[in-house]
Amino acid sequence: MPIYEYRCGACGVAKEHLQKLSDAPVAACPECGSADYHKQLSAAGFQLKGSGWYATDFKGGSSSASSSTPSAGGHSCGAGCGCD
Repeated sequence: MPIYEYRCGACGVAKEHLQKLSDAPVAACPECGSADYHKQLSAAGFQLKGSGWYATDFKGGSSSASSSTPSAGGHSCGAGCGCD
């Protein structure tokens, strides 16, 4: 279940609420009871970094496609397009 951040416009309190995706948003501030209690936009709890999991994870056997030796013409694609 995701955790949502809320902020009250009346009293300024900020709280987190653990809710199901299907739950309705919290309508009233738990501190002052004001209806000016809104869900905030926040950053995700995880980040994807690097060149991608597909390049390094769950590969079996030897990988000849990921060799670092360039193809003919000195280019990694072998077409002479200047991609190196």
